[in-house]
Amino acid sequence: MSHIEKYIDAFVEAFELDDRNEAAALEYQSIENWDSVGHMTLISELEDIFEISMETDDIVEFSSFVTGKTIMKKYEVVI
Repeated sequence: MSHIEKYIDAFVEAFELDDRNEAAALEYQSIENWDSVGHMTLISELEDIFEISMETDDIVEFSSFVTGKTIMKKYEVVI
């Protein structure tokens, strides 16, 4: 499975999405499930899937699907 597929899967799992295509347009609080608890669920999913430990600043800045792709590069995960 590619990194992009794993990345999308994290969003699908964390936010219980019915349609994988929804993930690419998501931003923090753009859906009900992406609240503070959902945010930490997503971060946990990503850390588990990619075997990384994100820094606090990166967790706070992770505000959208697109922004997250850039942040993941810092952890040598190219989406």
